[in-house]
Amino acid sequence: MVISWNAARKVRLKPCHLPISRSSPRTDLAVEARELALREGHIRGVEEEREEHEGVVITRVRVSTQVAARRLGKRKGTYVTIEAPGMRRRDFDLEDRLTRILADELKRFLPERAKTALVIGLGNEHVTADALGPMVVNRLFVTRHLFHYMPEVLGDGEGYRSIAALAPGVLGLTGIETSEVVLGVVERIKPDVVLAVDALAARSLDRLHRTIQLSDVGIQPGAGVGNHRKAIDKETLGVPVIAIGVPTVVDAATIASDAIELVFRELGRQVPGNAANRLLDQLTGQEKWQLVREVLEPVEQNLVVAPKEVDEFMENVAYLIAKSMNVALHPAMTFEDADLVTH
Repeated sequence: MVISWNAARKVRLKPCHLPISRSSPRTDLAVEARELALREGHIRGVEEEREEHEGVVITRVRVSTQVAARRLGKRKGTYVTIEAPGMRRRDFDLEDRLTRILADELKRFLPERAKTALVIGLGNEHVTADALGPMVVNRLFVTRHLFHYMPEVLGDGEGYRSIAALAPGVLGLTGIETSEVVLGVVERIKPDVVLAVDALAARSLDRLHRTIQLSDVGIQPGAGVGNHRKAIDKETLGVPVIAIGVPTVVDAATIASDAIELVFRELGRQVPGNAANRLLDQLTGQEKWQLVREVLEPVEQNLVVAPKEVDEFMENVAYLIAKSMNVALHPAMTFEDADLVTH
């Protein structure tokens, strides 16, 4: 039986109810988790503040209840997201503004009386999109050894903290859980605070390579891409943990879902009343994502994807974060000084 195009357009559609699993689009960003959760209604126990400085948007999300934490899939605490669309391109003026903003935000998270800090560079240095942590650690101005062996380099030491840094590698290369390595070092050197730097996964292409997130809840290595490792947080280490991350990858299902939606949106504009468009309109954003994910997964195509300019971007953002950390961790250091000591 052949059905004409005009007849097909008049087919009456029944409500579409797909069997959707509990899984959600992968994201490490609290601001994205909140956006996804808000589609199901208002969330009590979550506060959001937004401000803008010369094209840089700062969003603060505070999760204050366990119910809200479960809804978002994020732990109780404070999350700060710094967004700048121009981060993808080399813009020295923007990088300077971002460095200052990030340094100021970091200072807010640091415990007031912290004199010693341990910086952990999480990730696999052999995989570019996952190498942010090791790249930042390699650019830091570390001082713990100077206080022990060359104190004259720091003068009277006022305005400088004792900083140690470590890139512990990943479980697949070391055979040791990252949290176990970090806990061993923490027990040995007893820092007042731990800062963990890691590459993140985003849900939205618009936030890929355009966002920096800080939080005071610690971090779970690999969570954004489905490799759940033991958390690195205050409960595990016994000291406050500040997490700093940048989304460097996005789920392939997200790209496919967004592309399909753009295609059907254009078809809807050109062919009003298209039956396929009406079918797609009945699906929520999460249902569209889940549908694409289930199509891709049996053929092992459920990948995470990084932009082609990832090499250059990682170099730039690692320098930006390291410079901000150098200024935030050492009150006596100016941004001009940081230019000299940030490798």
